[in-house]
Amino acid sequence: QVKLVESGGGLVQAGGSLRLSCAASGRTFSSYVIGWFRQAPGKEREFVAVIGWSGGSTYYADSVKGRFTISRENARNTVYLQLSSLKPEDTAVYYCAAGKKADLIVVLTTASWYDYWGQGTQVTVSS
Repeated sequence: QVKLVESGGGLVQAGGSLRLSCAASGRTFSSYVIGWFRQAPGKEREFVAVIGWSGGSTYYADSVKGRFTISRENARNTVYLQLSSLKPEDTAVYYCAAGKKADLIVVLTTASWYDYWGQGTQVTVSS
């Protein structure tokens, strides 16, 4: 069992930065891959980024590549998502999720793969 709690969201101007945190409880946290997803009003939840259990493997959606950075500190049971060069279209509720390891990116970018979800944190980017 893993419980996830996101924090760090807020209101920021376009071009600004935020750092989201995903704090996890559970002794097996380091064995899970952690993904970030987001959902804007009226839209489906979409994949943002994922990080492997050791932190050595990461993958990003094309829409955020080069602007967002995912990292993790297993000793602190925390995963971070650094958001930079933010755009109004990045406005959404951001969720972190924990899932089992998988070899296929198409699996790791699919929300239904993940077993545990946080409650989400709102990011609003003003133009």
